[in-house]
Amino acid sequence: MSSESNNLYCNSLTKYERFKTREVMIGKVGVGGDNPIRLQSMTTTDTMDTQATVEQSIRMIEAGCEIVRITAPNRKDAENLQNIKDELRKRGYETPLVADIHFTPNAAEIAARIVEKVRVNPGNYADKKRFEHIEYTDDTYQEELNRIKDRFIPLVRICKEYGTAMRIGTNHGSLSDRILSRYGDTPLGMVESALEFLRICQREDYHQIVISMKASNTRVMVQAYRLLITKMLEENMNYPLHLGVTEAGEGEDGRIKSAVGIGTLLEDGIGDTVRVSLTEEPEFEIPVARELVARYANRDNHDSIKVIKNNPITPFEYTKRASREVLNVGGKHVPIIITDLRLKEKITPASFFALGYNYSVPLDKWNISDMACDYVFTGDIIIDFDIPGTLGIIYNYKTWLKQKHQERVYPKIKANDYLNGVEASDNMNIIHTFLSDISKEFITKVKDDKTAVLLIDSWNNHGMAEQRRIFIELMNNNCNIPVVIGRAYKNFTSEQLQLHSATDMGALLTDGLGDGIFIAAEKCGSDQSINHTSFGILQASRTRISKTEYISCPSCGRTLFDLQETTAKIRAKTDHLKGVKIGIMGCIVNGPGEMADADYGYVGTGIGKITLYKEKEVVQRNIPEDEAVDALIELIRSHGDWVEPTV
Repeated sequence: MSSESNNLYCNSLTKYERFKTREVMIGKVGVGGDNPIRLQSMTTTDTMDTQATVEQSIRMIEAGCEIVRITAPNRKDAENLQNIKDELRKRGYETPLVADIHFTPNAAEIAARIVEKVRVNPGNYADKKRFEHIEYTDDTYQEELNRIKDRFIPLVRICKEYGTAMRIGTNHGSLSDRILSRYGDTPLGMVESALEFLRICQREDYHQIVISMKASNTRVMVQAYRLLITKMLEENMNYPLHLGVTEAGEGEDGRIKSAVGIGTLLEDGIGDTVRVSLTEEPEFEIPVARELVARYANRDNHDSIKVIKNNPITPFEYTKRASREVLNVGGKHVPIIITDLRLKEKITPASFFALGYNYSVPLDKWNISDMACDYVFTGDIIIDFDIPGTLGIIYNYKTWLKQKHQERVYPKIKANDYLNGVEASDNMNIIHTFLSDISKEFITKVKDDKTAVLLIDSWNNHGMAEQRRIFIELMNNNCNIPVVIGRAYKNFTSEQLQLHSATDMGALLTDGLGDGIFIAAEKCGSDQSINHTSFGILQASRTRISKTEYISCPSCGRTLFDLQETTAKIRAKTDHLKGVKIGIMGCIVNGPGEMADADYGYVGTGIGKITLYKEKEVVQRNIPEDEAVDALIELIRSHGDWVEPTV
């Protein structure tokens, strides 16, 4: 570990370096140690359908999946893993298989004799969840731990005998009543849930273990992994880490949310294997995971960043950095979005349509959507028409000098020029700043300037860490200037831009850093896509809510309805409900728990049967599937959260 203070969850906050864990062998595939970050996914077929599961596994493997997980909810499914494994091996595929176990220790004990790894969930392996608060003394809690040990040790001993690896996978949505009663619905509760099982393994001298801390809330997920590492170090443990945001969803939202959670940890060298959980076919998850991971192959060659001696950021809980208010930037305002239009040949009112602004010619009026950006940067292109009343224009400094008499126009000034004392706006000045610009003289000047907003930038290959270093320098000098996070990208696909920018900016926002974002994207997709990506990053980091959030699990063999089709139906009818969180769960494994993080829940509880939740409370049970979406809408309406969609 480096000498950087308050930094027990990674090797360094400024130098990229993988956090070193022990090697665990899953069949012939090594995880942790000096191995590359492994990619994995999970089948969505019925485990009893051997042929379908084999065919889907092959599609996943050929897409690059290095570890295939298959659900085994009961004894018969666990026994059929042998047929699946035999068929894959017969067809020349040696990829290790993982049995996913919930509620059924006897299925785990069967699977552990067949496949290379079993995944158990501490929240439901030996506990039942009834959402009850239980008062424990130290003695009665120890009795519960003894009960868990008796239930769990047989599996540990089988795994040890057969050389089978194990993932102890905590899910935020399925913490037991026992853990919730003792530790609360917290990252600490997630960590302790895993540690209870880990300590049993250690006493049995069994160490072929991988750990995960999954949550649909990216902040909770990041904090839990960091805290897990700290706790493991305290107990001389160094088990590999499996990263994932559970129930991330579909499309751009699922990709951005996954990148914010997984990418934040990868940036600090954390993670040995990755699964991106999308409500899509599993083979489509692998390219996304690969793109996230590929950035770190040569990351250790980055330009050096000065070591942090005093880290004021609290890594295990969310604390928003305090900043002063400059117009609608900083203070208690939500983070702003600046959109880049500087590369346009010409800017007209139609140029703003993709940015959430629509001009009605008959009414001579701008209509402003919930995903309308706050500022546009036009560089040297002059706007010669009336702009929407909520929008501001940012020009390059010399062009601003010619336009400074116009309303709501602001200059982008280079830090050097600003320090040398150029003419400035009386309202707001955007100061384009790199880490190399941060000097005592510069901080002293911006500290006293009530019009100054920093637009921070980086060309460092380890740019997130360099930008974090800027925030730390400001915080340690008690400088509360508002800061917009800016990054430039070129020649990316829309998906690459989503994943890279969500990682780079989401990692800072997750730690409470940043009063806005500015994606400067050249040849990276449409203006609308880039604008949506900006809003998606803020939504995924939970710093600005602009649309409905769907907590939607990926399909698996336990799923009781077509998740992709159902999610599309629900989204089509509810995607105008700004700020409402809807959980769409294929079965009860994580469903009830994740309802605690959603406003409404739609959970499969039988073939063709749906149960609806309001938060974690059951409202209606076993509704026929063809009536359930309408019933969900009526539930939302009855609690006052429904608004009619506008045409």
